[in-house]
Amino acid sequence: MAIDFVIAAALYVVTYLSFVRLLKYPRNWHSPSLAMSLTTAGLAAVTVTYVSVSTDGYDPVALPLSAGIIAVLFSIIAAPAIAFRPASQWIEFMARHGHYAGPCILAFAIAATFALHNIKLQGVLAAAMAIELAWFFWRRPNYQRRLHPIVGHDLSVLKAQAKGDLEGFARQHGIHELVLSEGTVNWRGCSKETPPCPYNFYVNHLGLNTAPCCREHMANLCHYVAACLRDMGAAHWLEGGTLLGAVRENGRLLAWEDDVDISVALEEKITFDSIAAGLAACAARDGYYVDVFKKKRHIAISYDRPGRWPLSWERNRMRGDIRLDIAVYEHAVSYGKLVLERKFCKGAMPLTEHGGYGVAREMVLPTSTITFLGRDIACPNKPTAYLHSLYGDFAEVAYTYVDMAAAKNRCEADSAAKHAHTQSKSSARGTAD
Repeated sequence: MAIDFVIAAALYVVTYLSFVRLLKYPRNWHSPSLAMSLTTAGLAAVTVTYVSVSTDGYDPVALPLSAGIIAVLFSIIAAPAIAFRPASQWIEFMARHGHYAGPCILAFAIAATFALHNIKLQGVLAAAMAIELAWFFWRRPNYQRRLHPIVGHDLSVLKAQAKGDLEGFARQHGIHELVLSEGTVNWRGCSKETPPCPYNFYVNHLGLNTAPCCREHMANLCHYVAACLRDMGAAHWLEGGTLLGAVRENGRLLAWEDDVDISVALEEKITFDSIAAGLAACAARDGYYVDVFKKKRHIAISYDRPGRWPLSWERNRMRGDIRLDIAVYEHAVSYGKLVLERKFCKGAMPLTEHGGYGVAREMVLPTSTITFLGRDIACPNKPTAYLHSLYGDFAEVAYTYVDMAAAKNRCEADSAAKHAHTQSKSSARGTAD
């Protein structure tokens, strides 16, 4: 019986690790390979079969019970990764409460299982309970974090979304980071020693500005990765919404930014593998986490520290991710013109004759520089033309990825901030004159 208990527990652990490894794909807007998905499904099937069949025969109760418990538990575990994309209210609910939903469900499941006297099912549930309790205690709110004041535009947007009731808004959406005290509003900041704020939820679904701690970390990550690429001799530039902030917002991040984008041009000696290996070496030395998606031509660098294998895969359960995405471009000729081509579309980037997406090479290379987050950093040679190819009239604000209702609520606060900024610039010009 002891051997059956250990084997069943080990099968669950292996299945769990295979499953959380898969979750890095939806977190990065990709789909896992069929082989990896089938492997995980096969491990789950083996676990359920082992629990349900013994020398005494087939247990008709253990089969649906074990399959149901694993299915429900894995749905809860997967919810934060799935909710990186627009998701249903049920998935959002599980993503927000999943860190303590697992232990609650397992407590009832274990009570039912002990009534059945199935030692193998008890082994599975003991392993699951140990994992979920460890996750629960690691993810519990940390009230010793550094406090950041919420003022200005950040506070205006927060009040607009909360409709004035900050305390009720925080309670309704489980915003543990928000601290209200004696008329002041503060934010419990994340760091490398804590899980990141779940700011994908706060920014994209609640329509808040990016938390001040996360903005700091994105700024550090951006300049760190740019320095690594510069040391490698790789031609690189700010991409997408990050470049848009640098140009339109005078060197700042977009107020609702949820990641940083940098692109790299591959050369004869600057290959995808060499860039991935170089960044992985830098990250291992300096405490950043790297995911490489070779088939997708995408590298993701995250601010949090990498954990020891296999615990490093558990980070895929986190609700937030302070991340920089690197897309690669290759030199190509399309319709007789020299272009830089990428595999996947960005904004409204034109389609090339090879089925990729690209821009005129002379629009990007040789790269120029722009002041961004207090420092000079590489950008396309013609940044405004580049942004026009991606977004058309990029001066017009578009709340990309932000929930429609939340975007509507913040419009008034954003309009007031824009008017104040315009007035400030006009006043500065008048003083100079």
